[in-house]
Amino acid sequence: MSGNHELASYIRDIPDFPKPGILFKDITPLLQSADAMATAVEGLCGPWRDAGITRVAAIEARGFIFGACVASALGCGFIPIRKPGKLPWDALRHEYSLEYGTDCLEVHSDAARSDDRILIVDDVLATGGTAAAAAQLVVRLGAQLTGFAFVVELGFLSGRERLEPGTVHSILKYD
Repeated sequence: MSGNHELASYIRDIPDFPKPGILFKDITPLLQSADAMATAVEGLCGPWRDAGITRVAAIEARGFIFGACVASALGCGFIPIRKPGKLPWDALRHEYSLEYGTDCLEVHSDAARSDDRILIVDDVLATGGTAAAAAQLVVRLGAQLTGFAFVVELGFLSGRERLEPGTVHSILKYD
């Protein structure tokens, strides 16, 4: 594990969840600590403070927790990227492949402008499929994708490679 060792103590390992052979990294203990949350939000914001970010996009559901905090800390707007059928306005849709099937994300079609600089935030970077789908939506909005920020990166799953050439920042990385 590399990164913020103080925050690592707030990540709980859950063996065999959601299925046998998976070691799930549970962020719930981190969410329960005001100090740990503040440290995580600052860690997510750090590299982006002078990047001219105008909006933070975050992926449903746990990404919303961190994304909204990061948007507030950076003084910019927030874009929710949601599962299908959850947005009440005209939406762009992106279907993508997972190791066990397909999934879909949507964003309001007017969520960003061409001069927006977008940071995508989520709790965990695993295989990168969901973050890459979010990036496709940002590109389709016509905005500039500035980079990605994650609390936890599971480096052994090589998700970062799916996000290249984008800039990826993770607070904690498990190799």
